[in-house]
Amino acid sequence: MQSVKIFAWWFVVGATMALSVIMIQGGIREIMQAQGPFWEAKLVEILTAVTGGGLLGGCVALIMNRIKKP
Repeated sequence: MQSVKIFAWWFVVGATMALSVIMIQGGIREIMQAQGPFWEAKLVEILTAVTGGGLLGGCVALIMNRIKKP
């Protein structure tokens, strides 16, 4: 149960950090200014990047937690 809590927390942190990097680089502006339907914008690319950031954060946290324990 502890591993699930660790993974969930760091998944959220990683996803938030990935989203903030995308926002800084102007990805959100591209979506807002896109012509046509919302789904034809880079929404899928942004969601996969955010999910990837979350998975990266969660998995690294689990690995570091496993290394820390004897």
